[in-house]
Amino acid sequence: MEAIELFFNKVVGVRDGIEALFEIMNDHYDVIILDIALPCIDGLDVIKKIREIDKKIPIIILSAHTEQEYLWRAVELKITRYLVKPYDKTTLLKALEDVALELAEYTLLFQITSSCKYDFYKKILYKHAKIIYLSKSESRLLEYFLKRPNQTITYEQIFHYLWEFEQPSKEAIKSIIKELRKKIDNTFIQNLYGVGYICEI
Repeated sequence: MEAIELFFNKVVGVRDGIEALFEIMNDHYDVIILDIALPCIDGLDVIKKIREIDKKIPIIILSAHTEQEYLWRAVELKITRYLVKPYDKTTLLKALEDVALELAEYTLLFQITSSCKYDFYKKILYKHAKIIYLSKSESRLLEYFLKRPNQTITYEQIFHYLWEFEQPSKEAIKSIIKELRKKIDNTFIQNLYGVGYICEI
């Protein structure tokens, strides 16, 4: 954990595959480090689900498995490094250096519409080459939608993601959606009456 914290400001640990998926689906992370032998859902199945919504996030696998079957499955899932246990600190640091280089080369500008891009790192929009700033709630909700294109997003999912323990009214969500539509495009987020929204990309 200490070695990882040398590279990243915030490190979140999980206990099993279900908790790993919950974290990844509900927040933005720069890199994922997983063991294959996770309780509930194994690491490779977790990565398969991650790749359905994020094709580019760097992933490091830690495993005692050296069988060809596991190695090929890992390669197909486009991981950054596969570290066989026991590994030393130097090996892990080298893998993290590879991740850092991958992140530096990877553009985090997401093309939302023909005229609008979103910068995941700076949390700002570029529309017709002009900078448009977002509030924290706007950027968090926008990223939540961008990770789930063309999927139904319920009010309950948004409540839990944005506020977790608080339960404001639907008007609070509608207000954020209204501002995002103004800043991006009126047709970008569609209403699903009585259910929630869908982001059409």
